[in-house]
Amino acid sequence: MKASDIMVSPVITVRPNASVKDIAKLFLRRGISAVPVVDDAGKLVGIVSEGDLIHRSEIGTERRRSWWLLLVAEDQALAADYIKTHGIKISDVMTQAVITATPDTPLHEIAMTMEKNAIKRVPIVRDGQLVGIVTRANLVQAFASSGTRLEIPLPDTTIRDKLMEKLKMQSWAHTGLLNVTVNDGIVDLWGFSGSETERKAVRVAAETTPGVRAVNDHILVRHMESAA
Repeated sequence: MKASDIMVSPVITVRPNASVKDIAKLFLRRGISAVPVVDDAGKLVGIVSEGDLIHRSEIGTERRRSWWLLLVAEDQALAADYIKTHGIKISDVMTQAVITATPDTPLHEIAMTMEKNAIKRVPIVRDGQLVGIVTRANLVQAFASSGTRLEIPLPDTTIRDKLMEKLKMQSWAHTGLLNVTVNDGIVDLWGFSGSETERKAVRVAAETTPGVRAVNDHILVRHMESAA
């Protein structure tokens, strides 16, 4: 699946000159936690989220720096903090360096982008124009709604070959210490693994192999130094 398969479109957007207070009201009214900021031509110029609004002078939540931090802090950083806590326009508080993706970006890349950058949403852009947005919730929804594909029953030998081929591609799998038998789609795992984590990973590999109906795990955990 790719971004265009699950993205929300059209997207609720705001202009850079919108007021911070109006955006806070928008969040509450629409039940959202962030909104892309676009110019009059529809080009993405920033994004503002709840996190950008939690340190505000109006409610006394601006950052309180200790006196010694004030001494070492650069004037530019202090000025930026002041803008963030006192600015009345979205252009003053929004994040301008927005991480984006295209409609053809695979979902696994979007998930990795979210994890790597500790963000909760990725705007989807085509030719500079905002066309959608993918959030963590959208990824969870895609997973929850994904159905089990109807599969043609496979011969046991084919199932075993596919599983062994899958395991041999994984650097963590010590296939030389494993034995796999398949009978009527039921997989029995035998042998040794170097850790409980490896054992679980082998089981997961078996459970997700096409044609497998059930898995019996008989693998014993034996640390590699013990096996040697």
